[in-house]
Amino acid sequence: MVSNLLESDVEDVLEAAFGGSEAELFVIDPPASTIVALVDAAVERDDLPEMSMLADEHVLKGVMDDFLVASKTADLLESGALTLRVLPEDVDNALFVSESKVVALVNAGDRVAALSTTDEAFVSEVFETHRDAFDDAEEYALRTPSISRVRETMAADIGEAVRDDFDAVLASLESASGDDGGLDEVTVSLLVAARNDVLLYDISKWGEDVGIASKATFSRTKTRLEDVGVIDTEKVPIDVGRPRLRLKLGDDRLVDVDAEEFAAVAVELLA
Repeated sequence: MVSNLLESDVEDVLEAAFGGSEAELFVIDPPASTIVALVDAAVERDDLPEMSMLADEHVLKGVMDDFLVASKTADLLESGALTLRVLPEDVDNALFVSESKVVALVNAGDRVAALSTTDEAFVSEVFETHRDAFDDAEEYALRTPSISRVRETMAADIGEAVRDDFDAVLASLESASGDDGGLDEVTVSLLVAARNDVLLYDISKWGEDVGIASKATFSRTKTRLEDVGVIDTEKVPIDVGRPRLRLKLGDDRLVDVDAEEFAAVAVELLA
């Protein structure tokens, strides 16, 4: 049997074709937008099959430059809901493949079109072919820490108020890759630290320990933010060694805004 699916987005295709009915799903050569949609769907729902994704390495690198996507993906990898490997060669179509169905995905403007088949012989052959290809493929090395670990350690090491501001700022962003004047995870960490008068040493040590970035990267980003007046620092004497630096907000326009509006104001100031 062959049928056409026309849905509003990738998650609707998943719901129509696989929701609650399959234990395992292979995702073959998805474009960047589909990877993002699948990650968001898998994080929010528990009725989707476990996904084994074979994706182009360059596409993966581009998508995973966005901390919002990469940190959610890391959560899925740690929980076993997703396995991620590098596609060894191009295929003709983006595919969803389960033991009972094959769906070829086609973007159709603002909607998603898909052609599906449940022909047993064909589906079995495609499933086994891609299972073998997946078994032979190289794992994708995602270096971004999971958002769960980031949130947990930030609350424990830096404080729950900082974690809450971090959550609110990330929730207000469409992406966190730092492209086109936007904010990345290091900048967001420093900004919410400054909003809460945290020491540079503490936030940079936490960031290096959790795997967000090195202390040197935090220091360079701090200098850039300080140069444009977004943050400021004050020296805090310690018993032995050089004084530590306490991060402060450097522009009054950032002081009284809600955490949800904080990112938009910061982006304007950094433009």
